[in-house]
Amino acid sequence: MREPPSALRLLARSASRVPPRAHRRGRPGGWVLFAAWGPCGFSPIAPGTVGTLGAIPLAWALSRAGWPAYLAATALLFAAGVVAAARAGRYWGVVDASPIVVDEVVGYLLTMAFAPLSWPTALAGFVLFRALDLLKPWPVSALDRIESGLGVMLDDVGAGGLAWVGVQVLLRAFPGLAR
Repeated sequence: MREPPSALRLLARSASRVPPRAHRRGRPGGWVLFAAWGPCGFSPIAPGTVGTLGAIPLAWALSRAGWPAYLAATALLFAAGVVAAARAGRYWGVVDASPIVVDEVVGYLLTMAFAPLSWPTALAGFVLFRALDLLKPWPVSALDRIESGLGVMLDDVGAGGLAWVGVQVLLRAFPGLAR
């Protein structure tokens, strides 16, 4: 049985994904900026966490638009994210470079699907998603080994799906969480 990664190993693995400057080719284009979710992915500390924080206002706005619009926007962001992650990976010279955080945005949106958004549920979803994204339990760890734009997106979709289950369990166990 494999030992779960320590926090130090998780940080080292995250730091190893920071692309060296030599791989950048010119100015980042629109796809690279989209993959970085604007300035979020360029955070010098914990860009994945910052990218997830950048998803909270979008989740809030989309939840107000209704669930069909929420799910359609999430699906469109996923499809665009696959393209953006592939192009940004080529730009950075690393398939899953740390500035690519559109996968965290989609993963968080999936985590919060069908959840009544309140500050407690937003925080619970944030913590669950980030924990599962960092720990990468199976099957997320298997999805993380797919080296393509699709693979970049799929591991966070997997973590988002597991976090969604956690949020739903919390909402049923603690109905007051939705207020």
